[in-house]
Formats: sequence, structure tokens, C-alpha cells
Amino acid sequence: MIVYGHRGAKGEAPENTLEGFAHAYRQGIRHFELDLVLSKDGIPVLVHDLTVNRTTTFKGNVSDYTLAELTGMDARRNVSSWPSPVGIPSLDQLLDRFNDLEHLQLEVKSDKSPRMNVLSNRLTEIIQARRLYDKVAVTSSDVHFLKEIRRRDRNIRLGLVAERKFPRPMTIASRLEVEYLCINWKLLSKELVEHAHRKGMHVSAWTVNRIFDMLGLEKMGVDSIITDYPTSTITYFDNRTRHQSALPDNSDVTAPGKQQAIGTH
Repeated sequence: MIVYGHRGAKGEAPENTLEGFAHAYRQGIRHFELDLVLSKDGIPVLVHDLTVNRTTTFKGNVSDYTLAELTGMDARRNVSSWPSPVGIPSLDQLLDRFNDLEHLQLEVKSDKSPRMNVLSNRLTEIIQARRLYDKVAVTSSDVHFLKEIRRRDRNIRLGLVAERKFPRPMTIASRLEVEYLCINWKLLSKELVEHAHRKGMHVSAWTVNRIFDMLGLEKMGVDSIITDYPTSTITYFDNRTRHQSALPDNSDVTAPGKQQAIGTH
């Protein structure tokens, strides 16, 4: 089961920042989920909200600021213990710094229609120019946006972000013929996972922060989890693998710490 860092490493470092990605990267994480919004000057930048209010000391819409202004902000408002200021980067800056990432889920939030059209163009251009077809999936809960990406380039992999039981996620995902089902882990069942697999979809569960829940999803056959604590999570699974490989073939292995939480909520 693949471990994706949520917004880089949201529970361990300032979210959606180069420093947050670097923190997880140093511990071996090569799969990440991140969020994209269009800046004032038409550049895809890494930020979860449509405003800068929650993560920076500034106020206002992301669309009110240029990339230069966004990178100059301090985006560690919710991680006061982080030692130095960190700005809001662009997708290109992330890709330039980390050129050997294995896979990214690029989530796009719903925004005003003209901005979504520009973002779909910019995102398609970046994927085409960098030949990222095998390394990214563009994900969103915005069905129209996913259709627009598909219209621009059918080779770009898509993912439906599903948060609620209704309308049924598999109904929408099947209609869109997406490659990824990115779903709130609490909605998952073994039957749903098997249904998605029959449709050729990768099932990615978010946001999973307890070992007990991760192990349950693993048993269901979930392909990947998205967690706020990727470095702690990967350490747990690496230790489990080493522990199991050191045991005789017929040993009855019970994974330690099944009820533990990763990090602090």
C-alpha cells in the first residue's frame, strides 16, 4: 500500500510548502498529494484554500496576489514551531526542486469558471511540457473541471475526489472514466474497493492518520492512503516489513501498535 504525504506533510511541517515536501522527502517519501489554486498572474500555486487567511498572516483571496507576493508570505501560521518563514510556492518550483518524485495527486478546488479554465490550460501545459503523464493524476470534486482536462488531453490521468455517500462516488467515477478514486476513507468498504478495481481504478483513501485504520484499509485492498504524517507512517510500515522478514516463514505475526495514532491530532 502506497503512502502519500497529505499537502506535503501537513501534520509534521507547514502544509503545501517546499520545506514541508523536503522534510518528507528526506525520510524517503516520494508520493504526495497537494492542492492547486491559480495566482493573480495565472500561475498554479500550492495552497489548499481559495484565500490565504488560514495559513498565512495575510488576508484575502489567492487571486489577489501574484506568485512573487505569495512566495514572500509566511505560510507557517498553523505550525508556529517551524523555525523559519516559508512561502507559498508554485507547482513549477516544486517540480524543479524534486525531479525524482514517483507520483503526485494534484487536487484542484472549485473556483470561478474563468479561473478554472485558465488553470486547466496551465496545468495541461505543465504536464505536457514536462512529460508527466505517468507521474501525476489531476484530481478534483469538480466534475466540470475534470471533463475540461480530459477534453484538453485524454492522456492525462484523472481522479475523482469523493467526500460523501451521495451522489454515489462510483457512479460518477465510472461515468467520467477516471483512473483514480480519491475517497474519504470512512466511506470505503471491501465491496466498493473491489468494484473500483473491476473498473481499473486506483483507490486512494484520505485522510488516514491512525495505524489501526490504515491496517483495516490495507485488508480491504486499498491501493494508497493519504496521511498528514507520512514520515511516521512509512517508518511504521518499514519496521513491520523488517520484523516480518526476520521471522520464520510459519510465524503468526501480529503487527505491533495497531491502535496507535500517527502524530498528534
